[in-house]
Amino acid sequence: MLLIGYSLLLLASFYLLAVVCDRYFVQSLDKIAEKLKMNSDMAGATLMAVGSSAPELFVAIIALFKPGNEALGAGTIVGSALFNILIIIGASAMVRKAFIAWQPIVRDLTFYTLSIIWLIVSFWDGKITLMESAIFLILYVIYVVAVMKWKKIFPYKDENKDPIEAVEDGLYKEEKKKSLVAFFLNGIKYTLDFIFPKEKHYWSAFFLSIVFIAALSWVLVESAVGIAQILNIPAVIIGLTILAAGTSVPDLMSSIIVARQGRGGMAISNAIGSNIFDILIGLGLPWAVVTIGGKIIPVATENLNSSIILLFATVISVLFFLIAKKWHIGRFAGISLISLYILYLIWTILQAI
Repeated sequence: MLLIGYSLLLLASFYLLAVVCDRYFVQSLDKIAEKLKMNSDMAGATLMAVGSSAPELFVAIIALFKPGNEALGAGTIVGSALFNILIIIGASAMVRKAFIAWQPIVRDLTFYTLSIIWLIVSFWDGKITLMESAIFLILYVIYVVAVMKWKKIFPYKDENKDPIEAVEDGLYKEEKKKSLVAFFLNGIKYTLDFIFPKEKHYWSAFFLSIVFIAALSWVLVESAVGIAQILNIPAVIIGLTILAAGTSVPDLMSSIIVARQGRGGMAISNAIGSNIFDILIGLGLPWAVVTIGGKIIPVATENLNSSIILLFATVISVLFFLIAKKWHIGRFAGISLISLYILYLIWTILQAI
C-alpha cells in the first residue's frame, strides 16, 4: 500500500512539475528575457536552460542534504542527460525531418563533451572538492560567452517558424472531453491559474514558480527514496531511470512542439544545451555551496561511471547520424536513438537485480 502511495505521489509530482515549468516558469522567463533585451541565443543558454532544467537542479540540491542519498541527484542528472539526447532528439526527429545548421550543434557538442570529461575527472577518486565544483561553474560561464559570440565567428541563419505546424501543447490545453481524468486535469489548471499572478506580473510568477518547483522536487526525492527502500534498489538507480525521465518532461514537450514547427535545430540545441546546464550548474552549483567550508562530498560511482561513459557514446551517435545524413535528421535516426535508450534502460535495470 505504501508503495502505491509513493508511486502516485511520484506521478503527480511529475505532472505538476511539467505544468508549472511550462505554463508559468518558462513563460515568466520569456518576459524577463524580453525586458532585459537578451538575444535568443543568450536567453536560451541562460534563462531557458534554467527553466527546463530547474527540476533536476532542485532534485540535486535536495538530495545533497539527505544523508546516504547524495548520489540520487547525480544519478538524476546523468540519467536525464541520456534521456535528453536519446529520447528528446529521437522524438523530435520522428515528428518532422529537418536540416540542422552545423555551427551551433558543433558548439554545443564541444562544450557538452568538455562537461562529460570534467565529470569523469571529478568522479575519478569518488569525492568532490571545492576546486572541482568551481571548474564546473567556470566552464558554464565560458559556454555562455561562447553562445554570445559564436554567431559572429561562424555565421548561420536562424530557423524560420512554420505557422502551419504551430500547435498548442496538448498536455496543458483545456480538455473538452467529459471524463473524470479531463475534469481532474482541468481542475488542476484552474487552481494553478488562480494561485499564480497574471502574465504581466512575471517577476512574481517567476519567484512563485521557484517555490513550487522546490517543493515538488522535495516530494519527488522523498517518493523516490521511499520506493528505493521498499524495493531494496540503490537510490542512484532510481535517479538514473525514473527521476531522470520525469524531470525531463518539460524539455521533451517543448522540443516536440518546436520540431513540429520546423525548427528541429532548436529542438536539438535545447536537448544538448539543457545537458550542459544540468552537468555544469545542476551539479556544480550545489556542490560548490556544500564544499565552500572545506567539506568533501562522497560520490557513489559504482552505478554512475558506466552511465557517464555512455554519455560519450550518445555524443558520437548524434554526430554520426548528422554527418552521415549531411546534417539532416529524420525518422530512422529517431527510431535508432530511442532504441538505444530502451537498451540502456534494460541494461540499467538488470544491473540492479
